[in-house]
Amino acid sequence: MAVHPAAIVAPGARLGNDVEVGPGAVVEEGTVIGDRCEIRAHATIKRFTTLGSDNTVHEGAVLGGEPQDVAFAGAESRLVIGRRNHIREGVTIHRSTTPGGATTVGSDCFLMAYVHIAHDDHLGDAVTIANNVVLAGHVDLDDQCFLSGGVGVHQFCRVGRLAMIGGVSKVVQDCLPFVITDGNPARARGLNVVGLRRAGIKAAQLRTLKEAYRLLLRAGLPLETALGRMRALADPMVDEMVAFVRGSKRGFAHAAPRSADPD
Repeated sequence: MAVHPAAIVAPGARLGNDVEVGPGAVVEEGTVIGDRCEIRAHATIKRFTTLGSDNTVHEGAVLGGEPQDVAFAGAESRLVIGRRNHIREGVTIHRSTTPGGATTVGSDCFLMAYVHIAHDDHLGDAVTIANNVVLAGHVDLDDQCFLSGGVGVHQFCRVGRLAMIGGVSKVVQDCLPFVITDGNPARARGLNVVGLRRAGIKAAQLRTLKEAYRLLLRAGLPLETALGRMRALADPMVDEMVAFVRGSKRGFAHAAPRSADPD
């Protein structure tokens, strides 16, 4: 363990093996820092925060701050972060506003500079969030989704697995898995073909997903009819899309005009 003499580490903080804490960093009481984490200069890890192993927290990040919620009454709640995350400069992540609740971040995420993750948000694994993205409270991001720079996400919205959100989009409804959603307000623009290929999805399944996209968003079918025809495709990724739609409470982002779809 290497703690810079200009760092402030509370006696009640629990630091694992080979943790590095840089100059001016603050680690408060009631925190748990996993093995091989690096807390760089002037980062702050506030109380009730738990980090798994192998995380890198860059300069000026503040993890576990009190929620920006007028209803918050000072109750004990948590921020729980998984392993191998890169949390860049100026990122802020707030703990839950609910007594005993937790804001959660999975593993292998890349949170770029000045991202804000609000209270009671839940991020899956391998999520990438570009600079200056703002998530309101109670937002859920599924595994491997990608949010481009400057995106704003309304409270209680969900972003599905392997979805991509275009830069500076205004997200006010759920964003479908495997789909590019973009604009103000954000609308579905087509499959996230590049992201799906990078994730190892083969051409045959891409064709099936394209048919599911057509049935749901382009065929003009009543929703239940479209979902039934999607289920008939008998594909697990399409079934995931169906389940996502059925689980939506805010509604999901529908298609932009055809002229706005990518080729």
